[in-house]
Amino acid sequence: MIVDPVALELGPDEQARLAAAPDRTRDRNLEILRAFAAREPTGARIRIHLHFLVSPVEILGRDRVEGLAVVHNELYESEDGTLRPQPTDRRSTLPVGLVFRAIGYQGVPLPGIPFDAMTGVIPNEAGRIIDPRLGAPVPGEYVVGWIKRGPRGIIGTNKPDSQETVRMLLADLAEGRLAKEDVPSRTVLERLLAERRHDFVSYDDWQLIDMLEQERGRASGDRPRLKFSRVEEMLHALQERKREAEAKARGEGPPAG
Repeated sequence: MIVDPVALELGPDEQARLAAAPDRTRDRNLEILRAFAAREPTGARIRIHLHFLVSPVEILGRDRVEGLAVVHNELYESEDGTLRPQPTDRRSTLPVGLVFRAIGYQGVPLPGIPFDAMTGVIPNEAGRIIDPRLGAPVPGEYVVGWIKRGPRGIIGTNKPDSQETVRMLLADLAEGRLAKEDVPSRTVLERLLAERRHDFVSYDDWQLIDMLEQERGRASGDRPRLKFSRVEEMLHALQERKREAEAKARGEGPPAG
């Protein structure tokens, strides 16, 4: 891993921003990058060079790829207080022979839901969806995940993100901001799903899947769990265990097959 130490130098404003908003994941990533920057390159055949704050603007070469022109960006604070990149006049060329296109994810709008086409997210404040025309929350509508904050972060980022939104929902419920509409019972929902022949997993089913994954983990060598990697496999194992439980309740042996 090759990282230019200069790319990790922080100015006074950046240092102040980091100090004002502690983030364990971000600080750990920065620590790892600094360790890469301080390490001398080895004789390994494969080297990964990390470039920050650059955007590709042109693929160079005639009959084959010979280089990649990039523009260097700088950060600025947008109206919502987040940092955004903008191009500068500085350009450079990377000597490359192959280019892969991997542009990430982009949110798309849903009918009747506010959407910010520039950022690809649903406008919100701490998870409450905001009507941009009124600048006020839309009653009873909330958002989580990448469509809330953009395609960044991992599972560890999604957990506090969703917790923040749920806190807003519970606060609105406690303060009477949610409409008191008659909601059909869960039985009605499950009957509708069954009529439409859609597979669905109840909370009891999820608890059974959780137990199955822990059993698989112990069987594979004392691991905390071994997760199912395919939905079909998970549903098949769930149905098998439910049939075994039903047979046991009737006093029968394990079902054949």
